Amino acid sequence: MTCTEAYKEHIEYTFNAFCRVVIYYAAINAWRDRDRRQQREISFEYLTEEKFYPFSTSDTYFIDPYKQYPVTICGQRVILTNGELATALSSLPKKKREIIYLYFFGHYTQQEIGEIYGRCRSTAWHHIHSALQMLHKEMEVLFREES
Repeated sequence: MTCTEAYKEHIEYTFNAFCRVVIYYAAINAWRDRDRRQQREISFEYLTEEKFYPFSTSDTYFIDPYKQYPVTICGQRVILTNGELATALSSLPKKKREIIYLYFFGHYTQQEIGEIYGRCRSTAWHHIHSALQMLHKEMEVLFREES
């Protein structure tokens, strides 16, 4: 199969036409992208002397630390930064405070807490859950008193 000169010329013209179409639509897409970008861009002309915004801020986190509320549970001193939580935790019965301390501050598992109190894991979870419910109710009472 030999290619004639006319066939080669036809393929060349077809390829050139295809390239022109591709370039044409690529240019249209580029113009659309540029227009979209210009619509989203914000000019810095609005920044004048009377509207100067500083490029840095001062952090007062370490200068003015939260007020600390120490609570003693299981012979350990726990520092809380929420006064209402400290008051509510102090008003709980001793066993409930100990269970909350062991679970949340001591990172004991439910199984370990059950072994400490001579109970099974599910009973330990029941005690943890009831202690949290009591704490929640105490917090609600304190928030109602403040309002």
